[in-house]
Amino acid sequence: MNNPSFVLQSVKNVSFEDRPIPKIQDPYDVMVHVAQTGICGSDVHYWQRGHIGSYVVNGPMVLGHESSGVVAEVGSKVKTLKPGDRVAMEPGVPCRRCDYCRVGSYHLCGDMVFAATPPHDGTLAKYYINAADFCYKVPENMDLEEAAMVEPVSVAVAIAKTANLQAHQTVVVLGCGPIGVLCQAVARAWGAKRVIGVDLIDSRLEVAKGYGVDDVFKPTRPDAGINAMDHAQNLAEDLKKAYGLGDGADVVLECSGAEPCVQLGVFAAKRGGTFVQAGMGKETVAFPITAVCIRGLTIKGSIRYLAGCYPAAIDLISSGKIDVKRLVTNRFKFEDAEKAFELVKEGRGNVFKVMIEGVK
Repeated sequence: MNNPSFVLQSVKNVSFEDRPIPKIQDPYDVMVHVAQTGICGSDVHYWQRGHIGSYVVNGPMVLGHESSGVVAEVGSKVKTLKPGDRVAMEPGVPCRRCDYCRVGSYHLCGDMVFAATPPHDGTLAKYYINAADFCYKVPENMDLEEAAMVEPVSVAVAIAKTANLQAHQTVVVLGCGPIGVLCQAVARAWGAKRVIGVDLIDSRLEVAKGYGVDDVFKPTRPDAGINAMDHAQNLAEDLKKAYGLGDGADVVLECSGAEPCVQLGVFAAKRGGTFVQAGMGKETVAFPITAVCIRGLTIKGSIRYLAGCYPAAIDLISSGKIDVKRLVTNRFKFEDAEKAFELVKEGRGNVFKVMIEGVK
């Protein structure tokens, strides 16, 4: 086979295709032999629903975007990489020319080419073409599975940077899935005074406890007939009292996308605090906007990565400050990619990060 690829043909319909080996068109691009790919919730979302917001799958699309690999070929003008270099791939390449790119906010570029975001193919193939300056060499003490995990760590770094997280702040992280736990780890590495993880699933709270949080909080579900917003406010008071947060947390990072967590997070933030929304669940939720105004909160959205997040993530992993290996619970061969996706879709509490090995 030339370039085996795992392709989303249509909603809930995936298959393997042998596609042509891609050719380098831009002299500043490189071709990477993909070694490891992690499954992200967005991949599963496209597979099961066919869209995320305005991004709609209208034709066959290779899945995957959390990948590492070995450079197989370089364009004629590439000076920073050579064949054989081991790299983590940042999977979104901006236009570099729009107003957003020119001021450094390339994550907001309207012409971003992002792997496995319609209509662009992803990285679950033997070979993938990427811009050389969006491929980052990893040090010898990092293996290629860790290099693939640079992507979710970069997401967590971007969330923390969006929050302007500072040393000695109190931080509440809602959702203890991979991104939530990594946000907790980044907050700890950056000197947070206290980090509290919030989740409904005991196994995820256990992961968070073993990953450096100071405390975990398991919310209760509202009784029948209880107003959801009142319940969120009461839970926030319980959280603040239980962990001595006073008026609330300096920073709240919402990584679940669950409507009750969004509501809880607003009430858990102190007056003048910062709330960052990173989790994506329902597209429209009931949001306590009056509380935002009264409490003078700063509300921000976070998407993908900011400039400098990939190098920072590599440093955090290679220095041992964040041990990503502990988060990988399941590993699959490339030919079992559909089984890997099925496992993630089931949402089991004991399944955390699932990795797919590349084609040899």
